[in-house]
Amino acid sequence: MEIRISEDAQKWFHDEMGLGSGDFVRFTVRYGGSGLQPGFSLGLSVERPENPAAANEAGGITYFIESDDEWYFDGHDLVVGYDAALDEPEYGYEKEKA
Repeated sequence: MEIRISEDAQKWFHDEMGLGSGDFVRFTVRYGGSGLQPGFSLGLSVERPENPAAANEAGGITYFIESDDEWYFDGHDLVVGYDAALDEPEYGYEKEKA
């Protein structure tokens, strides 16, 4: 599993959340909403990794998914883009390459 994040999304995290070099963003699974798994959606928090299943450092910020949330992705990579019309990140999922 990989995390890919666009430059525009990186800028949003930096500007909107006040994050910078040395900070961490965790993508978490939360109950409710709509996402890759029925009845669950993706959330985020600012915290240090404990046991990451995937991580990607971009622009000095480390984005990660903990091992206990790996089930949600079911063999997919997380692709984080930016929706300029809504001024927020957008999340996509691509099947991992074998």
